[in-house]
Amino acid sequence: MTGSRAGGADRSGPGFEMDAPLFVISVAAQLAGMHAQTLRSYDREGLVSPGRTAGGGRRYSHRDIELLREVQRLSQDEGVNRAGIRRIIELEAQVDALRLRIAEMSDQIADLQDALLNARLDATNAAANAIAGLRRDVVPWQQPSTALVAWRRPRR
Repeated sequence: MTGSRAGGADRSGPGFEMDAPLFVISVAAQLAGMHAQTLRSYDREGLVSPGRTAGGGRRYSHRDIELLREVQRLSQDEGVNRAGIRRIIELEAQVDALRLRIAEMSDQIADLQDALLNARLDATNAAANAIAGLRRDVVPWQQPSTALVAWRRPRR
């Protein structure tokens, strides 16, 4: 879509839900700039599937309204037929799902890199402590001397 799904206007906040089914078909048609019969047609064809009430009435969300506008734009401005629009919608849904998966995997990679760094530091410290312990056993520790030793190269 044109940014509606992948980070359009920030409408987040208390009480705002993009997928909440709020609008009856007449209001949704008005908001999308279409006739209600067009919305029914899109629903029958599976292009835009609104939520349903217990009695079967359609309820459109903000995301549905954005999708309706995108379908209309593709159809009228770009000349894409309904089969093409359906395919575009499917592919964009796949792209959105893949972007979400990439974000999840990026977070997992960052967590694993942190864990690896910590494990390396722990292993380095453990090895240094083990080596230090061995050196104390093999080579006795001596207080450093401040004595000066003169050395001359022997003559040949």
